[in-house]
Amino acid sequence: MIRAAALLFLLLTVAHAPAHAQANPLRGSGKVRNYLPHMTRPEVEDLLTRSDMVIIPVASLEQHGTHLPIGTDYLNGEERAKLIAQRADVLVAPILLPGQSPYHMEFAGTITLPSTLVQEVYVEAAKSLMRHGFRRFLILNAHGGNNAISTFIVDRINQETEGIAVKLNDVVGPFMDRTASRALPGREPRFDRHGGTGETSESLYLIPELVDLARAEAPRLTLPDHLEAMLPAVVAGDPTATAVFLAEGLKDAATGKGTSAAEMSSTGVWGVVDPAEASVERGRIATEAFVNAAVAFIERWNELRPPHTGG
Repeated sequence: MIRAAALLFLLLTVAHAPAHAQANPLRGSGKVRNYLPHMTRPEVEDLLTRSDMVIIPVASLEQHGTHLPIGTDYLNGEERAKLIAQRADVLVAPILLPGQSPYHMEFAGTITLPSTLVQEVYVEAAKSLMRHGFRRFLILNAHGGNNAISTFIVDRINQETEGIAVKLNDVVGPFMDRTASRALPGREPRFDRHGGTGETSESLYLIPELVDLARAEAPRLTLPDHLEAMLPAVVAGDPTATAVFLAEGLKDAATGKGTSAAEMSSTGVWGVVDPAEASVERGRIATEAFVNAAVAFIERWNELRPPHTGG
């Protein structure tokens, strides 16, 4: 009898416990406006009365040195898209975490997919959204290795479907504020790319809780001799040298070029600068410049082609 009474008391206690006491302790952020995974069906339907536009980040899951998370590209791209969607009526629809990253596979945690599979997933996802009434797509490339894939996704949407797509990275240029960056102290140009101070600065601003700056270290680079000789021209901004350098650099070890991340860098960071030199302020300026330009482009596109016009 005592045991039964104790059991009844326990059940009643659990039933009347505050709802927050049973919530997932990992859930700390609130609901984000226009972010598809957070939205209910009626909220999507309501957005469709005002907008037919979608931002789709195209990202990756790949190593970013010893201080940034594997999901840096995905998370930063998604956060930029969310910031844009707080100022413009546009749906943020993340589709896929991994992208094309074969040159990082010698470092643990990287996941890579064939380019044909990546673009097929995004095109099919866009078709799903078109069935609900979305027509205009802003493809936000958040990983350099997906550059060609993102272009192909845009072209396939435009050529094969009723949708209209642009590559957001390409169309924001005329709207970018180039003066904001002058607020930061100038430095001599240095080779500083994947996982370097730019990406680390943006991560410090966008996903600070996931950056372990104490573990950052300057990489030791071992470029093939002909790429090493080309590097000063690349750093100086020579467009031909840069195009040739990037065509061969950071490629799958299976190609035999000797330019995979592990073959060229001791830490996986592709640069000669210590990522610890990154700053939140630099990340804020870069992020706000991109977000402001994206919002301005969206407003201009809406002027040229208001929602729900055309075919």
